[in-house]
Amino acid sequence: MTVPPPIVAPSILAADFARLAEEVRAVENAADWLHVDVMDNHFVPNLTIGLPVVQSLRAATELPFDVHLMIEDPRRWAPGYADAGAYNVTFHAEACDDPVALAKDLRAAGAKAGLAIDRDTPIEPYLDLLPSFDTLLIMTIKAGFGGQRFIPQLLDKVRAARRHVAAGHLELRIEVDGGIAADTIEQAAAAGADAFVAGTAVYGAADPAEAVRQLRALAERAAPEA
Repeated sequence: MTVPPPIVAPSILAADFARLAEEVRAVENAADWLHVDVMDNHFVPNLTIGLPVVQSLRAATELPFDVHLMIEDPRRWAPGYADAGAYNVTFHAEACDDPVALAKDLRAAGAKAGLAIDRDTPIEPYLDLLPSFDTLLIMTIKAGFGGQRFIPQLLDKVRAARRHVAAGHLELRIEVDGGIAADTIEQAAAAGADAFVAGTAVYGAADPAEAVRQLRALAERAAPEA
């Protein structure tokens, strides 16, 4: 089972919003992607940032944006994030009645397409859709709030996805989001995840860039052997 080199994506949900550009630059030389959580107070109870902030930040950093849309009606909004320069735009399976069509729209707009699976959603109905996607984001918490405790039982979905990707020889990032820190990232990597969203573990550290490097090293050490 070959797993790509790990990617660490600090989540700006845990950053100081009053100093957002500075917080992004603090991880610029260490992070692989920058994870941007967009919440609409409908699909999830929380309300965070939207397209204008993403457009402004795009001018402040060269980091690839990994935009995670926790919103209703992603078909309406997702292409705008691709147009704004997002590298990867991920929307929730639970919010979209035709995920493959939206994935095609995102790719046509120049972005990678990602499919997110929330805590209580089984993964099996979506495995056959994976050839249409570049990223599969598996929540390891309930979507909608930062700072939650990692749920190790949800790694069964990661294992199922990794088996499916390996069997089909798919080129797909398997990303995990929720409670990823120094004491959990190795479990997720061992299960077959290769992209890791980390919020508090990065922005709660004295040196966010060093925290990213340490997380990546832990993931590399725990990744399954080919």
